[in-house]
Amino acid sequence: MTRNVFTLTVDPGIAFSTTRERSLRDPQIAGGAPTAGLIVPSTLADNAIEVVTARLDLAPEPIAELARLLSDAERQRAGRFAFDRDRRRFTVARARLRQLLAARLGVQPESVELTYSAFGKPALAQRFADSKLCFNVSHSEDVAVYAFSWGREIGIDVEAVRVIGDADDIAARFFSRVENEAYRALDARDKPLGFFNCWTRKEAFIKAIGDGLYHPLDRFDVSLAPGEPAMILRVESTSGDDCGWRMESFSPAPGYVGAVVIESAKRLPRFASALPRLARPATTP
Repeated sequence: MTRNVFTLTVDPGIAFSTTRERSLRDPQIAGGAPTAGLIVPSTLADNAIEVVTARLDLAPEPIAELARLLSDAERQRAGRFAFDRDRRRFTVARARLRQLLAARLGVQPESVELTYSAFGKPALAQRFADSKLCFNVSHSEDVAVYAFSWGREIGIDVEAVRVIGDADDIAARFFSRVENEAYRALDARDKPLGFFNCWTRKEAFIKAIGDGLYHPLDRFDVSLAPGEPAMILRVESTSGDDCGWRMESFSPAPGYVGAVVIESAKRLPRFASALPRLARPATTP
């Protein structure tokens, strides 16, 4: 499969790359059906951050094959989804994660063992600790994104950009004062993208930090205006440049926006997510 790979500079010594399935929709497949092939293994350098994008809307046969890779707990969780669509998305997203992790660890997908923090962040089980492979995953509708790094905590989030009726109320409640002012200053046509720029950036930051102490969402600021670089502006009384984390935004597919946050040399205390769940299909793993 042909891949489109690009690299962005995030922080001195850190390379950020995205590998995408060809246009997400492969024109060589009849009817423009989504590509089913796995974006495969690459060896990450110690200072590299890799983001992989994959489709979740596969045909029944490949989904049945992928389902065999899941753990018993994952199969049970898949079985609890009320709708087949959500069950399929969860199955593909988790199986792809296992394949991508296995390729980087040099093991079979079925042998990948995961553990979870008190706040639900996945990590490799102790027997893989020596690999120092860190990862995070997010999906929205039929697009999944996976982030990988060696020895650096990371968080990733993706959302389909759409109009939400109570977006202004959500922003007033969960964005910081600076973020809410920036959001309200946007033209009406820019507000949906501005909202999800902020949402994904805050969520990715919280996911990168992972388990730990609760920290109010108004204690850190991110940029959100369309066309403006993705940045952590402030964490508590520390400037974004000195907070120990770096951020990049990306669009994995038309109509979607994502963000990834990467640990750098210095770190602040961890804190857990206080973001509510947006009204959307129950597809996030």
